[in-house]
Amino acid sequence: MSADETDPRSVEPLDTSDVVESAEPPLPEQPTRRELRAEEAEAPRPRSFWQGVRDLLVIIVVAVLISTLLKAYVVRTFYIPSGSMEPTLEVGDRVLVSRLSPTPLSLERGDVVVFSDPGGWLSNPPAQTGGVLGTLQSALTFVGLGDSDSHQYLVKRVIALGGDHIVCAAVGEQITVNGVAIDETSYIAAGATPCVRTFDVQVPEDSMWVMGDNRGNSRDSSFHTDDPGEGTVPVSNVVGRAFLVTWPFERFGGIDAHHDVFDQVPDTASADAQ
Repeated sequence: MSADETDPRSVEPLDTSDVVESAEPPLPEQPTRRELRAEEAEAPRPRSFWQGVRDLLVIIVVAVLISTLLKAYVVRTFYIPSGSMEPTLEVGDRVLVSRLSPTPLSLERGDVVVFSDPGGWLSNPPAQTGGVLGTLQSALTFVGLGDSDSHQYLVKRVIALGGDHIVCAAVGEQITVNGVAIDETSYIAAGATPCVRTFDVQVPEDSMWVMGDNRGNSRDSSFHTDDPGEGTVPVSNVVGRAFLVTWPFERFGGIDAHHDVFDQVPDTASADAQ
C-alpha cells in the first residue's frame, strides 16, 4: 500500500458537533382523509333561513295544540259583558274558567258558572269586529287565548241543583232551598232583595237553578219560570266554573263561591215534608 493511500478502517469519524442545523422547522404532518371527515362532522354548520322558518312553524303548531287542549279540557278565559253578577263580577272583568268541574258530581251550590244559552235567555249578540283585528280575535279565541265569543255565554251563581226544591214565597223574602232559608247578604248587591219574583220549582235531575248576584238586573232562572224548563238549566250546558278574576289588575283575585251559605241545606228536597 502506498503512502498516499489510507486504510479506510483507520479513518476517524467526522466530528459534527460544530455543524449548524437548518433554521427551517420540520413540515407538520398532514391529516389523513379520515381525520378531515371527522373534523368536518364536528364543525357546526350555519343554519339556513328555511331551517329557522321550519323550527318557528313547529313551535307555533305545538303552542296552538297545547292552547287548544287547555281550552277544551282545562281552562278558558271569558270577559263579563253585563252587570248581572255585580259586585262579585263587574263589567269588563276577565275571568278564568275551570273546565275540570262541569259535571253534576263536581258542581256545588254557590259556584259561579259559565254556561251556554239554554234557549231564549240571550238577546241578539253584538256585531263582531271585522277586518284583520276581528280575524286575530277569532283565532285567539279558537286556541283559548281570547274571549271574543263571551257574548254567546252567561255567567250566574248556582243556587240549587237537581232534586232541590227552591221557593220564593214573596218578593223581598229570603229564598228557601229544601225548606231552609238561605242568607245571601254576603254576595248579593247592596240594597238588592234576594227575591224579586215569586217561584216554586222542583229542579230536575242533571239540572241547576242559577241567579245573578245583582238580583234586580239579572235575567236569570227566576225570569224564565214560564219556559218549558221552568227556568232550570241542564248541567250539560255548563262550560266551567269561574274561579279567578285576571283583569283589570286591581281586581285580580279568586272568586268566592260562598259554599258556607248553603251548609245547612239538606242534600235533597225530602226535608220539605218534615
